[in-house]
Amino acid sequence: MEAIETIAAQWMDEHPEYHSDFADVEKALSAVYEGSEGRTNPFLHLSMHLSISEQCSIDQPRGIRQAVELLTHKRNSLHQAHHEAMECLGTMLWESQRAGRPPDGDAYIVCVQRHATRD
Repeated sequence: MEAIETIAAQWMDEHPEYHSDFADVEKALSAVYEGSEGRTNPFLHLSMHLSISEQCSIDQPRGIRQAVELLTHKRNSLHQAHHEAMECLGTMLWESQRAGRPPDGDAYIVCVQRHATRD
């Protein structure tokens, strides 16, 4: 497997609740995940794990690696740290889109750091 496929498989293993979504290609291709249904889009969720993994591997935006490591240590769980970082990433992207401006990487880092320093 390619490196990204290995990372994806590791995150998929962390989410048994999505295994049926990942296993059925036809179902996956026809599925529409709307927020109003109250169900998380498993492919978006996996993509966010992959995005954060890649961001940490290249430390882009600068400081994300240290912020996620700090959060991982605080929560004693890389998985939990990713979920909290996802909240920050999603907020940053939503605010960027809403305001019509580029994503604010500094605000993203501050948000992850704030999660790491709160109880």
